[in-house]
Amino acid sequence: MSQVPAATRALRVLRYLASQPDPVPLDAIVRACDLPRSTAYHLVNAMIGEGFVVHLAEERRYGLGVAAFEVGSGYARQEPLQRIARRPLAALVDATGHSAHLAVLHGRDVLYVLEERAPGRPPLVTDVGVRLPAHLTASGRAVLASLPPAQVRALYPDRTAFVDRTGRGPASLSALRILLTETRQRGYATEDGEVTPGFASVAAPVLDHNGYPVAGIAITHPSELDLPDLPTAVLATAARLTGRLHGR
Repeated sequence: MSQVPAATRALRVLRYLASQPDPVPLDAIVRACDLPRSTAYHLVNAMIGEGFVVHLAEERRYGLGVAAFEVGSGYARQEPLQRIARRPLAALVDATGHSAHLAVLHGRDVLYVLEERAPGRPPLVTDVGVRLPAHLTASGRAVLASLPPAQVRALYPDRTAFVDRTGRGPASLSALRILLTETRQRGYATEDGEVTPGFASVAAPVLDHNGYPVAGIAITHPSELDLPDLPTAVLATAARLTGRLHGR
């Protein structure tokens, strides 16, 4: 860790805080970001000085500051990820004949930021602006499987973190860990009937230059269809987006 630049450590702290539904104690930051306690303390204090972190002294917790909101607002206005993804997502839909979407992790949910609907296909719940539990969706699982285990553990501290929609899907951290291990071994994520009965999805993560999952890209199709080529198509599109985020 001593060889990691301070800026990289600070960005990891910001990413972690942004993934939490509420402010967190310093010990949670230490565990999730794999930092020495003294380093985490000095980092968050420097970030407090710049407005990116706020310290809630009465609660002994840390959360995102106004400066982080300003950065997020600027990103939302520019929509760079959606702009980069729009054409590859449309090409994926043309090649497969099924609807595709792009989602980003927001706390324990995924937020759908882009959808390309295939002609003649029914509307899905994954419309732009919709949030769904990450552990139930293929897009969310693709992202979670690419996160450090400590961050997944921080997101799902106990069984109350596991929301149910259709009576299917992991209901504990141990069950989620098994599912994410299978996802990593397979190379892509799946779900079948856990979001909407009768529909299944295949997804892959889009990674930044540090290998951090910034989004998940997925195809949704009727469960009864056997589509063995879908994972290859989704993985190729995710790799294309990953390359574009790297500037290639």
